[in-house]
Amino acid sequence: MAAVIISVNSEQQLKKCLDIRTEVFVEEQKVPIDLEIDEYDVISPDATHVLVELEGMAAATGRITYYKDNSAKMQRIAVRKSFRSQGLGRILLLAMEERARELGLTKSVLDAQCQAEAFYAKLGYETISTEPFYDAGILHVRMEKPL
Repeated sequence: MAAVIISVNSEQQLKKCLDIRTEVFVEEQKVPIDLEIDEYDVISPDATHVLVELEGMAAATGRITYYKDNSAKMQRIAVRKSFRSQGLGRILLLAMEERARELGLTKSVLDAQCQAEAFYAKLGYETISTEPFYDAGILHVRMEKPL
């Protein structure tokens, strides 16, 4: 069965996104919930949430916020453990990039966990930070890609 990409527009869909992020970031990676959930985790013109479902189950999610210089900030990219290694991270990110282009944005910026840097590089992202930095206690690098 093919992955279904959903541009989130209901509270029920948003809850599925937040459930995935809680499972991946809070439970697996031990990010404090108050750092994970923030003011952009609502249905609003300031943030676009994307949900990927596979076989009727919420499998992956990501969030786009507006960033400087007409850029999309790709955030909170998460794939549930039981759905990893099936290409859903790639499908999710490409869908987020397409949505950003539809919004008229011309560049994608993201802060990648260092362990995922190679994944993003394969999708055309270049590391622009000179040194890794900590976010929520996890080492990250800043990466970008023209859209």
